[in-house]
Amino acid sequence: MLAVVAAHIVLALCLPALARYNRRLAFAAGAALLAATLVWAMMQAPAALGTGVTDELAWAPELGLSLSLRLDALALAMIVLVSGVGALILVYAAWYFGPRSTDAARSAALLVTFAGMMLGLVLADDLLTLYVFWELTSLTSFLLVGQGGQYRENRRAAVQALLVTVFGGLAMLLGIVLLGQLAGTYSIPEITAAANAGTLAADQPVALGFALVLILLGALTKSAQLPFHPWLPYAMAAPTPISAYLHAASMVKAGVVLVARLGPAFSPFAVWWVPVVVLGLATMLLGGWRALRQTDLKRLLAFGTVSQLGFLMVLFGAGSRVAALAGIAMLLAHGLFKAPLFMVVGAIDKACGTRDLRELCGLGRRKRGLAVLAAIAGMSMAGLPPMLGFVGKEAAYEAFVLEGGVRGWIVAIGLLAGSLLTVAYTARFLWGAFATKGLQPTGGDPVPLGLSGPAWLCALTGLAAGFAAPAVQELAAAYARPLPSLGDAYAAQYELGLWHGFGIALLFSAIAVAGGLLLHQYGAALTERVVLHGLSAQRGYESVVTGMERAAITVTGRLQIGSLPVYLGFILVTLIALPAPALLMGGALPQDQSVYHSIMQVPVGLMVIVAAIALCRARRRFTAVLLVGAVGYGIGGLFVIDGAPDLALAQFLVETLTLVAFVFVLRRLPAHFDEPDTERRVRLPKAAVASVGGVLVAGMAVIFSGARVQPPATTADFVASAPDAGATNLISAILVDFRALDTIGEITILLICAAGTASLVLATRYDKRKGGQVVTSGSGSPKHEQEVMG
Repeated sequence: MLAVVAAHIVLALCLPALARYNRRLAFAAGAALLAATLVWAMMQAPAALGTGVTDELAWAPELGLSLSLRLDALALAMIVLVSGVGALILVYAAWYFGPRSTDAARSAALLVTFAGMMLGLVLADDLLTLYVFWELTSLTSFLLVGQGGQYRENRRAAVQALLVTVFGGLAMLLGIVLLGQLAGTYSIPEITAAANAGTLAADQPVALGFALVLILLGALTKSAQLPFHPWLPYAMAAPTPISAYLHAASMVKAGVVLVARLGPAFSPFAVWWVPVVVLGLATMLLGGWRALRQTDLKRLLAFGTVSQLGFLMVLFGAGSRVAALAGIAMLLAHGLFKAPLFMVVGAIDKACGTRDLRELCGLGRRKRGLAVLAAIAGMSMAGLPPMLGFVGKEAAYEAFVLEGGVRGWIVAIGLLAGSLLTVAYTARFLWGAFATKGLQPTGGDPVPLGLSGPAWLCALTGLAAGFAAPAVQELAAAYARPLPSLGDAYAAQYELGLWHGFGIALLFSAIAVAGGLLLHQYGAALTERVVLHGLSAQRGYESVVTGMERAAITVTGRLQIGSLPVYLGFILVTLIALPAPALLMGGALPQDQSVYHSIMQVPVGLMVIVAAIALCRARRRFTAVLLVGAVGYGIGGLFVIDGAPDLALAQFLVETLTLVAFVFVLRRLPAHFDEPDTERRVRLPKAAVASVGGVLVAGMAVIFSGARVQPPATTADFVASAPDAGATNLISAILVDFRALDTIGEITILLICAAGTASLVLATRYDKRKGGQVVTSGSGSPKHEQEVMG
C-alpha cells in the first residue's frame, strides 16, 4: 500500500514534463495509474472485507511513531470513488482543458498528487498518519482551486477553503494528541477496542469529551458542515474537473470518513453523536433550501453537495448497523451521481458558453444524449428506483424508523424533509439545464465523447449498483459488523436491496418524490420570498477574517514601534505570562540538585554574572560589545567544563564572528549610548520584567533538566551503533554520522556569518560616490576610530 501511494507522487513529478510533450497523454497516464489502483484494491477485496490488509513503515519505533495503513471495507468503498471515479475524471479533464491551456500540466500533476494524498487518508490506520495526509489534501486542494492565481475569484475561494479547513485541522491535531495521550496509543483499532471495552479514559470523561469535540471540529470543517459550509460553494470557481473530483467524489468526504472511522468507537457518546446528527440534519436542510435559489447550475450542485454531506454525517454518526449500511450505499451513490452531473455542467458550459439556467433553453432537444445522462444521474440523486441512491435512502429511512423513540422519529422526519428538498433541486437542475422555457433556443457545439463518455460510465455504474445491491450489501456489512442493531430483531437481519415490500420506508420515498416535484412546480415563488435573514455563515467568516486583520494591525501598531527594548520587553512578558503559571503549579525542583558539579564552574560562572551586571551599567557601545562577548565566551567555557567541546567550539566561533561584526558596525554608530531615561517609573518595570524573566528561565532550566530520570529511549540505539560507525566518542558519532545534515546546517550558518563579516569589512574600505565626487563619511577617520576605541 505504501508503494501504491508513493507511485502517485512519483508519477505526479513526471507529469509536467509529459504534459509539455502531450497534454492528453499526461492525463491518460494519471488515469491509468488510478485505474490500476482500483484493480489492485478489488483484487484485495476478500481479505479487506475480512480482517483487513495492513502495511506499516516504522518511522520512530522507540517513540511509537509509524506510517500505518489498512485496507478494509470503508477504505475499499472510498477507493472506488478516489481511484475509480478519479480515473474517469482525469479522462474527462484531458478533453476539458484546451490545447492552449496553461493550467493543464499543473492540474494533471496536482490531481494525481491529490489522489495519492486522499488514498493515504482513507487507508490510514492511526490518527497521526491520518492527520498528515489530511493536511496534505488541504494544501493540494488549495493549489487546485487557486489554479495559477491569475484570477481574484480563484484566489479568494482557495484562501477561504484553506483557512477554514486548516483551522479545523489544527483543532483536530490538538484533539488527536489529547486522545492519543488518554488512550496511550494513536492506533485506530486499539482506540476502538479500548472505547468498546469501557477502559478509554474512564476516569477522565471531560478530557475525552474535549478531545472528541476538537476532532469533530476538523471533520465538520473539511466536509462543509454548518456553519463552516460556505467555502464549498465558493470553491466552484475551480475548473469543472477539479470540482467533480474534489467537491463531489473525494475531498469533501474526508470528514465523513473520519466520522465513519471513529463512529464504531464513540457513537454511544452523546458528545459525539449529538453534534454530528444535529448539525448534519441542519446542513442537509439548509443546503437543500439554498440549492433551490441558485441560478448557476454548478453552484446548485455545490449546495446539493453540502446537503448530501449532511445526510452522510447523520448516517455515520448515528452508530447503528442499518444506518451504517445506508451510509456506505449513499457514500458510493453520491460519488456516482454527483460527479457525472458536474461533468454534464462542464460539457454544457463548453458547448453553450454559459451554465446559467435562465439563459439555457431547449437544450434537451439538441443534446438528447446529455439530457438522458443527466436524468439517469438525477434519478439516483432524487432517490428513484432502481438506482443505488434509492437503495441507500430507503435504508436510511428504515434505520431510524426501526430505531424508534424520540431520536429515531425526529431524525427520520428530518431526513424526509431533506430528501424532499433534494428531489426539488434535482428537478430544478434538469428543468433549468434542458427544458424549453424561452423563445430563443440555446445553441451549442457538439459534445465530444471525451466529455460525455466518463460521465456515462459513472451514471451507468450507479444504475448497475442498484441492481447489484447484494454486492454493495457485502461491502457495507463488513463495515457495519461491529455496530449495534438498534430496534427490533428485523434490524439485525436487514440487508440492502431494491425491494423490501410495502412499509414506512417506501412511503417516505414516495412522499419525498411527490412533495419535491410539487415544491419545484409550485414553490418557486415561495423560495424567492422566503429568505433566511439574520445570521449568515459567509458574513460570519468575512467578519472573523476582517476582525483578525484589524486586530493584527492594531497589535502591530502598538508593538512594532521601532524600539528594541519594547520588543524584548513584550517577548519577556509573553514568556512570563504563558509558561510561568504551569511551571509554578506543576514544576518541582530536583531533590538532589547541587550548586555546582565542578569547582571550575564557580569562577567561570562568576565571570559571566559580573560581565552581565557590568553590561547593564555600560555607557559606551564598544564596552557593551566586549562585555557581551565575555558572557558568550564564559558560556563556552562552561560547555568545555561540562564535557561538550563541540558546543564550545561552535559558541567560540559564533561569538568571535559576532564580535568582529559588531566592531565593524560600530564604526558607523556614535560611540556612546543615548542618555538613559532616569525616571524611576520607567526603569523599575524594565528591571522587574528582566529579573523575573531571568529567574523564570533559570528555574525552567533546572526543573526541566532534572525532570528526566532515565536516558531517552533512543540512547541505547546510539550507544549500540557507535562502534559500527568507527567512533569511540558517542557525541562525535552523533555529530558526524547521525546529525550530518544538522552539522551541515551549522557550517552553512557560520559561512553566512563569515560572508556578512567580510561584506562589512569591504564596505568600510570604500566611501560612497555620488555624482563622481567622493563623499567623506568620517566613519574611517582616525578621530572617529580613537573615539570608538575609547
